[in-house]
Amino acid sequence: MPTRTNSEVLEVAGREVTISNPGKVYFPRSGITKLDLVRYYLDVGEGAVRGVFDRPMALKRSPNGVEGEFFFQKRAPAKPPPWVKTVTLAFPSGRTADEIVVTDVAQLAWIINLGCIDLNPHPVRAGDLEHPDELRVDLDPGPGVGFERVREAAGVVREALAELGLVGWPKTSGSRGIHIYVRLEPRWGFDDVRRAALALARDAARRAPALITSKWWKEERHGVFVDYNQNAKDRTVASAYSVRPTPDGRVSAPLTWDEVPVCDLGDFTLKTMPARFAKLGDLMAGIDRSAAPLDSLLELAARHEAEGLGDAPCRAFSRRSDGRRRSSRSRRRRRRRTRSRASRGGANATRKRPPTSVKQRCSSTPCAAVTRRGPAFA
Repeated sequence: MPTRTNSEVLEVAGREVTISNPGKVYFPRSGITKLDLVRYYLDVGEGAVRGVFDRPMALKRSPNGVEGEFFFQKRAPAKPPPWVKTVTLAFPSGRTADEIVVTDVAQLAWIINLGCIDLNPHPVRAGDLEHPDELRVDLDPGPGVGFERVREAAGVVREALAELGLVGWPKTSGSRGIHIYVRLEPRWGFDDVRRAALALARDAARRAPALITSKWWKEERHGVFVDYNQNAKDRTVASAYSVRPTPDGRVSAPLTWDEVPVCDLGDFTLKTMPARFAKLGDLMAGIDRSAAPLDSLLELAARHEAEGLGDAPCRAFSRRSDGRRRSSRSRRRRRRRTRSRASRGGANATRKRPPTSVKQRCSSTPCAAVTRRGPAFA
């Protein structure tokens, strides 16, 4: 057993990585410490690094473990080690940030020491920040919807992808759902990739209308929602082998398609995954060789748009009455006022969506610029 001191130095990939407070308990119900978490990521290092390799990463930091407060950090910490890579990412607001880019296990161990429990990379590589090479299908069950329904929905999405000549790579989300990744040739921008993801969501919903929905408004959903907006710019998703902040330390576990109909979320945890990885290796090892063009999905999107299902811009939600764009601060103030009125039983207390007159001017799927509120984690 390693000595629990105020710091411990690990030799990782030929570099010395200092782990501060290694004995701090991060998962109180299971007694898993910060050093245990670091060692987990080293045990599955090949797969964990592949899941984030050369991608800018938003840091979700939980310095006091899963039961403490967490915060999001887009910018790299000041003065990282010289062997930690960063890249400058530009946001729609016009601001920029230097974000961490992981390419080896030493860098991975370094960010875990910052209090990152799960890993949240962008769907682009550092060499081309405007053209995603990953379409992400996020199957999100609604309230009261069991995981068995999510597994069924994954099978429907697989069928839809196969008919379009695309390969899906499934993994558990580590929370309540399933993610399916499609590796892309990086030739299309974020708008096209999101448009393709919306087309796939609608196709899946047509195939299994009682099971799957692509409706944006929560009160109109049922069953399993295909969250296509995870493909909007600035969105991030927990990567393969990420430990999620659950009491038992569940892992976002890559699966074979044969496992999807029978797997259970509790099967994959920080304690069980290293043995599975040692036995099976990285089940996503071949994903980079499956890169495909987006044409078939964009053709499907065009057919949907010809049927009147296009994703119209929703500028009404993001502009003031005088036509100027609202700042994020003014939107936050407006939300706080709405919540305050609701708590007092005011006129808007029961209103859960925009007025009908505004909604009718927009599609049922708001544009990414409106729904985006910084990094989101599924």
